Amino acid sequence: MPDTLLEQHADALRLFGARVRAVGAGPWDAPTPCTQWSVRDLVNHVTGEQLWIPPMVTEGRTVEEIGDAFSGDVLGADPTGAWERAAVAAHAAFAAPGALECTVRLSYGPVLGRAYCAEQTADCIVHAWDLARGTGADDRLPAGLVAFALQEVLPYADGLAASGMFAAPLEVPAEADAQTRLLALVGRQG
Repeated sequence: MPDTLLEQHADALRLFGARVRAVGAGPWDAPTPCTQWSVRDLVNHVTGEQLWIPPMVTEGRTVEEIGDAFSGDVLGADPTGAWERAAVAAHAAFAAPGALECTVRLSYGPVLGRAYCAEQTADCIVHAWDLARGTGADDRLPAGLVAFALQEVLPYADGLAASGMFAAPLEVPAEADAQTRLLALVGRQG
């Protein structure tokens, strides 16, 4: 199981990373399905999320201890390079011996490292779709990653909109494919 989770995490990072690299000198100011965020804002958010992982997982630091260290612009003049460095460090933190079994103290409470890894994996998958939409790229997601994210999101779907970080889930036909169902759970029209 841990190897599978780590492989899913690596695949999600690669997927998002490929879409970041594809932006190149392109539409960093373009809107995304995350209505408050441009392409750059979205990449900044996901990069910032990766920056939190090493201090929380390998150092056991808390949200309060880290404070606003990763607030604001974490991309600088080299968004692609910033993403790549953050992704490598995040994956290394989760892959460290015992990392998936450690307790991580998140803003909403303590969780096992494996739960944090799964959450971050699903986040990268959904945001890879957002990034593709924002840049006009192919927005199809790999079936295995969609299945992983759907399994991760389903138990929490009812509370996501209440968190204020997601739009309300959308209704989809019973015959909708897995990607459409996943996106609808997190308030996105696929």
